[in-house]
Amino acid sequence: MGAAQSALKFAWLEVTGLCNEFCDHCYADSSPKGTHGTMTVADWTNVIDQLSGMGALDVQFIGGEPTLYPRLPELIRHAHGSGLSVEVFSNMTHIRPELWETFTDCGVKLATSYYSDAAEEHDGVTRLRGSHRKTRANIEKALGLGIPLRGGVVAVRRGQRVQEAARDLSALGVGTVGGDRTRAFGRASKGAAPTIGDLCGHCAHEKCAVGPNGDVWPCVLGRFLSLGNVRDAPLSEIWGGVAVAEVLADITAVHGEGAQSCTPPQFLPMCGPCGPCVPSVGHCDPREADAVAGPATIGAPARPLRSR
Repeated sequence: MGAAQSALKFAWLEVTGLCNEFCDHCYADSSPKGTHGTMTVADWTNVIDQLSGMGALDVQFIGGEPTLYPRLPELIRHAHGSGLSVEVFSNMTHIRPELWETFTDCGVKLATSYYSDAAEEHDGVTRLRGSHRKTRANIEKALGLGIPLRGGVVAVRRGQRVQEAARDLSALGVGTVGGDRTRAFGRASKGAAPTIGDLCGHCAHEKCAVGPNGDVWPCVLGRFLSLGNVRDAPLSEIWGGVAVAEVLADITAVHGEGAQSCTPPQFLPMCGPCGPCVPSVGHCDPREADAVAGPATIGAPARPLRSR
């Protein structure tokens, strides 16, 4: 399906590169040294208005750690008022009272990453002491407030307690638990050049991402594939432009047409199951794995995609 035939239904809005955690596998290379970029609040509200005008259905605020962006409540309320469904992808360690109020007022959904049921192992991945305790407590608070929440378990280390992490999330009451392997982007690449082969194959299909400096990407992982910049051109012009068509063709050449027809949801919204499945789990849903299959890897050989 070409860009002109594919409606833009979903967008990641990466409002900041600042994060209070410093995970080795961070695809965005965010950290406590990150910044909010050059996009102003007016720029972001303009993008939200454009998305609404283009018929988009959902946005996800992401980072970095989006809750560290001081104007996030304002942007959430603007998106909600524009008729967009809102999800915030957060590490759930730093949620101030104003945000809880905004979440409940605007029907916000939440998503978070969870690495282990063991605090020491989880904190070792995030490099933030106490992160497991804070994340777990805020998961419980969100569910207690009736806020929908998805959990994602990323296989990062050999012998990681991914299955136990998934079971812990389920025990807390998280209804949707997804999984993914470490992908070779950002710090996880260990200096290797990013490749289309390490994407899931769904990038730019009814979705795009907008970064802290206004850059438009086919998804948050595919930031090495530039589509344009919202500070230079309207999003509708970018979405219908040559760059999107070329990127779609490049992705299809690697992943094939079938990558666009799998059944969502998966770890990221609007994405279908991807191959390979989590190496330490061997299945798209960690809860359905029979046994730990092997270590977390980067750039493992692809297995056939499967629908669920």
